Amino acid sequence: MDRSKIELYVAGGAELVKAYWGLSVAHLHAKQPDGSWTLHQIAIHMLDSDLIGSDRMKRIACMDNPLLCGYDETAFSNLPGSDQLNPFLACDLFQKNRMMTATILRALPDSAFQRTGIHTESGKVSLGEMIEKYIHHLDHHLPFIAKKRARLEGSETETQEQPS
Repeated sequence: MDRSKIELYVAGGAELVKAYWGLSVAHLHAKQPDGSWTLHQIAIHMLDSDLIGSDRMKRIACMDNPLLCGYDETAFSNLPGSDQLNPFLACDLFQKNRMMTATILRALPDSAFQRTGIHTESGKVSLGEMIEKYIHHLDHHLPFIAKKRARLEGSETETQEQPS
């Protein structure tokens, strides 16, 4: 595995924090016209996913072919109290979790990135593939976050510009 992937993985933490910087509570909880998740739900999902990803990576690094359980992201997002979680704190924890996990990843020998685990839904996966999966997961969500943010900020401007 190309070790520069570790630096891409850790740099994603700052990207998520930046994507949420300055959003209002109204923006975070605004219902989406297409019924998709709110910005708040995405922030919490990103943290949930990354914490699970970090656990999976550590299991692969130190266990022989560990079982990596899939999870239902929608069920997680519907847990009671999820709507009360602080999305800015979630982004901060996401960034810090990636920094902590990267410290471990950097210390591993090259051979560790070939170690594998067995995912209950997708089968055999190596540590190197898992790192790439979580880089891509963030890259997948950042454009959606930007689009939702632009739509909300654009509708706010349109409302302010309308004559009364």
